[in-house]
Amino acid sequence: MIRGIRGATTASSNSREDILEAGKELLQELISHNSIDSQDIACIIFSSTPDLKSAYPAAAARKLGLLDVPLFGAQEIDVKDCPAKCIRILVLLNTQKSQREISHVYLREASALRPDLAQNHSRKGEIKHDSCNERQSITQGTG
Repeated sequence: MIRGIRGATTASSNSREDILEAGKELLQELISHNSIDSQDIACIIFSSTPDLKSAYPAAAARKLGLLDVPLFGAQEIDVKDCPAKCIRILVLLNTQKSQREISHVYLREASALRPDLAQNHSRKGEIKHDSCNERQSITQGTG
């Protein structure tokens, strides 16, 4: 079964070094928190806000030795009042873990995107959809 593992962080600046450092830190946290074996990764999707132009965040994965993993990068749309210099990662992983066993990681200024996950306050049965400022909850049915 394939599961998605999400994460986001922010770079300190638009320098190559800061972008790669932030991407590497986030990817290491996602791998560590979920005990990921690179052979189980189907692919990794990276996105970044339009203000990050000095490096591809996906290059951080290559620096971590993920040489055989398919990577894809995209640019986020420019949404008002969202964290600047933001990098998002979606790891698609072959795993037997349940959705509840997956640990999503939000670091630095990106923790504002999902304070429920950044602070481990998510409630069972609740899905949070974020658009930076607006947040709506959908409670899953039990029957």
